[in-house]
Amino acid sequence: MKRKWTPRRLTVAALLIAIAILIPMISPLKIVLEPASFTLASHVAIFLAMMIDPAVAVVVTIGAFLGFFLNFPLVIALRAASHIVFVIVGAYYLQRRPGTLASLGQSHVFSFLIAVLHAVCEVAVVFVFYFNGDMAAYTSVRMVILLIGVGSVIHSMVDFEIAYVIYKALHRQKGFSDLMVG
Repeated sequence: MKRKWTPRRLTVAALLIAIAILIPMISPLKIVLEPASFTLASHVAIFLAMMIDPAVAVVVTIGAFLGFFLNFPLVIALRAASHIVFVIVGAYYLQRRPGTLASLGQSHVFSFLIAVLHAVCEVAVVFVFYFNGDMAAYTSVRMVILLIGVGSVIHSMVDFEIAYVIYKALHRQKGFSDLMVG
């Protein structure tokens, strides 16, 4: 179902883009161990956008990429660009199965599966960026999988839970319930 860009939808998307750009710039809770970086709540705007619809999710993800591109090394910005994959998959899934967010159990399963896809995409970016197809450095590969892969799963799930709490609060509000899935 294609939705029109109403002024309200456009405003919400713009606010989420602003949040997605600002969080990497001003967050005091960030750890950078290149090629890894973990900035608390850096995915919250993206997850909230996924809970609206795929088009909003894509534009907010592009905004998040810009935030990381302006503030972090290139490999970390490219990891943020890879979010487009899990965002599109997750947003379309939520659009087709809006009841996913109604159940705490289903939302946790969704969060985990999206987090795994998120981690796979980020690990792939780091492999391409650093290894150029040469997987001879076994210790480095293992470190990337642990640091980026496992770290991204945990980070993604924490940020999803923050977004889920906000979603639940917004979903109860008259002005937002019709904007979001579920």
